[in-house]
Amino acid sequence: MSKLVVIAYDTPNKAAEVRGKLRKLQKDQAIDIEEVLVAVKDEDGEVSLLQTYKPVVTGRSNRGFWNTLVGLVLMNPVLGMATARRADAVSGALTEVGVDEDFLKDLTATFQNGSSVLFALVRDASSPEKVLAELRGTGGTVLQTTLLHEMEEKLQTALDA
Repeated sequence: MSKLVVIAYDTPNKAAEVRGKLRKLQKDQAIDIEEVLVAVKDEDGEVSLLQTYKPVVTGRSNRGFWNTLVGLVLMNPVLGMATARRADAVSGALTEVGVDEDFLKDLTATFQNGSSVLFALVRDASSPEKVLAELRGTGGTVLQTTLLHEMEEKLQTALDA
């Protein structure tokens, strides 16, 4: 099962820059990425989604997950939870990959004007130390991950370095 990693950045271009680093790591076979999505919120609050990166076509579809996630990025997640039915639908779609309500609150608080967010589904990291070294010092805050707690801490430490 793929691991979800969501990292928020204070600048609008940083998530796309990190996506480029992940693509390089994919080519070097240090990481196996299923998909990457970058959301950018400009100074006026307009959200842009940079094209999803799909290095390998798989038989399994994550469209429901990505559509739900994109919907949350484009609308105010708090307002989106106005009805119990919608909350249950969103919760069910995101629970499959380990996303919880705290994530939605963190995303709302963090995704401010002039910032960006990187969403990645990672199948495997054959060389996690190489990945951490490449991401070292890029900044950002891990908002959500289905990685083991120890690996999540290592990732945040590398981002902060």
